[in-house]
Amino acid sequence: MFRAALFALPLTLTTPAFAADAPPAMASYIEDELKAWINDAQIVAGITAQNATTSDLSEDEIIARDNIWRGEVGASDTPMIDGVVNNPLAGFLRDHVEKSQGRITEVFVMDSRGLNVASSGVTSDYWQGDEAKFQKTYDVGSGAVFVDEIELDESTQTYQGQASFAITDPASGAVIGAITVGLNAEAFF
Repeated sequence: MFRAALFALPLTLTTPAFAADAPPAMASYIEDELKAWINDAQIVAGITAQNATTSDLSEDEIIARDNIWRGEVGASDTPMIDGVVNNPLAGFLRDHVEKSQGRITEVFVMDSRGLNVASSGVTSDYWQGDEAKFQKTYDVGSGAVFVDEIELDESTQTYQGQASFAITDPASGAVIGAITVGLNAEAFF
């Protein structure tokens, strides 16, 4: 299995420091391609809109929503999942997956609580706030980047690395959410 180092980096660094066995092309792709669109106005607007409705949720309410999502995964009736994977921002994310020529396996955007705002496909859970992808970006602050170990992802069934970024409102400078981009590790060799 491929392995990369766990780390958080500010976006201002020119090249993320991957472990020796990680493909250098992945680090270049993160720096040169992903950073060009991860703070798009559509992403900021989607997060801002959802933050207005979820910022006051209790942890119990968040866990209840996560349980509803998990119950819908694989079911025929999926109103909660549909709201995340069929909104206009999800279409924008799918466009980036399609344009990536197999490099991107999935993309999902999270609000200030770590809840899915939009996703290119179905994620295994709704609440990312209890995971490193959110905690090592949103909690770190503006410019934070976290690249997780390359491993088999259960939702995409590919060996992937996940590059996660804090998303900042350009008007206020405040961190408002995060985005995770799944990268097909084999596409970078």
